[in-house]
Amino acid sequence: MKKLITALFAFVTFTVNAQQVIPLYPGVAPGSENWTYNEKVAGTGGNVLVYNVSHPTLTVYRPDPAFNTGTAVIVCPGGGFFYHSIKYEGTDVAWWLNQKGITAIILKYRLGESLTNEPGKELSDNMRKSDFVDKIKPIIPLSIADGKAAIAYVRAHAADYGIDPNRIGIIGFSAGGTVAASSAFNYTPENKPDFVAPIYAFMPPSLQGTVADDAPPLFLAAAFNDELALEAHSVDLYTKWKAAKHSAELHIYAKGGHGFGLRRQGIPTDSWIDRFGEWLDLQGFMKAKDPKIEAAIENANKPDWPDIKKYEAENAAIASPASGEKRVVFMGNSITEGWKYADSAFFAGRPYFDRGISGQTTPQMLVRFREDVISLKPSVVVILAGINDIAENTGPIKLENTFGNIQSMAELARQAHIKVVISSVLPANHFPWRPSIIPTEKVIQLNKLLKAYADANGIVYLDYYSAMVDAAKGLPANLSHDGVHPTLAGYKIMEPLAEKAIDEAIKRKK
Repeated sequence: MKKLITALFAFVTFTVNAQQVIPLYPGVAPGSENWTYNEKVAGTGGNVLVYNVSHPTLTVYRPDPAFNTGTAVIVCPGGGFFYHSIKYEGTDVAWWLNQKGITAIILKYRLGESLTNEPGKELSDNMRKSDFVDKIKPIIPLSIADGKAAIAYVRAHAADYGIDPNRIGIIGFSAGGTVAASSAFNYTPENKPDFVAPIYAFMPPSLQGTVADDAPPLFLAAAFNDELALEAHSVDLYTKWKAAKHSAELHIYAKGGHGFGLRRQGIPTDSWIDRFGEWLDLQGFMKAKDPKIEAAIENANKPDWPDIKKYEAENAAIASPASGEKRVVFMGNSITEGWKYADSAFFAGRPYFDRGISGQTTPQMLVRFREDVISLKPSVVVILAGINDIAENTGPIKLENTFGNIQSMAELARQAHIKVVISSVLPANHFPWRPSIIPTEKVIQLNKLLKAYADANGIVYLDYYSAMVDAAKGLPANLSHDGVHPTLAGYKIMEPLAEKAIDEAIKRKK
């Protein structure tokens, strides 16, 4: 399992497949034909809420095809049937699943109408009112129906997304846990889930049915100090599965409260999703059925640890620089590799060569630096590295060693008479694939080391951080889809900064 995780962290490319949004129903959703409100979004950063959903949709997040296990998970965010907590219980979960080679499909199921533009506050106020249950009661069956329809849709279109129709599961949080858990009852062959993971789910006995003879395996997690006392619902579901002699795993954490999702609190609930991954592995859903893909996963941790061969053919086909050519090599990880996909026009028709490899850490880049930079004889190298070291993609590493590896790359370049641009690490305050690590302060510290070294040695320091950081010391939502990797809008901020830095490096004598 550790080998698989390491391989996927190192080699899955986040840009392979853009997210695809699909209407769940071909027309108006059955049962809500008279609903007139439309989807809205409130909040930014870590507190993004989607509300007023009357037209349910599926948003598909696909893994790198080279590591696609064929397993799919439908993700149902929570929010009291009034909103979707779309980040910590949605997109962050989807990206975590993608890193494991699993297709993630976020379901925006139908919600009750919010009468204000503050759905979080409105829900809190409503929950204190005596008629709250009566208000949400007619919504719940529609949300549950959306969950079952989502499973049926994904199964019917499994071939379109590289999904095994017998490896479709569903995970849900709180109200989304209601949607997920309900799919384990009264199903048909078309909408039966192959595994179910209700997380701090609202699932009272009134919503439960009879545990069928072929009931799917169940993974449950909640906290003992759940403010809504929903841990009892998880215990009840586990007990029923146990009595029916069906597979189930239950985690009740001493602390964590309600709605912990992928929020980091510095307590054991931070790692519940790792337990979920281990459970999936035990159930056989982490192993690809396709022997070629499974071999690729196994071989991803091959002796070519730095992936020197990735650009071997491309490098061999590149001629020596023409007279007067100011060749530039961009050296980095997924942020660099994704650049050429997000904005190919930036590289087209220019002597710019992208040598980013998704997931890589500075030790890997240092090993391949001669092949992917020095051998191309550029005038300038732009080095952007370090964030994956902080994420511990290839294991724990001291910050000074990360700095030392970048320094070594710069010195190798200078010995080869290549001008150097050292880039700041982009801001980040969380990792979707490693929620237990908070990178904020380490990013700041590494950037200070890099700037001091660049200033002391006459090297151009390219400061992306200051131009892109938000109040939470992360990448703002309008510049990144996951808080780490830039969108096209993010790259559009980076490009003129990079060009200015390259021009300055070329003008310098050393």
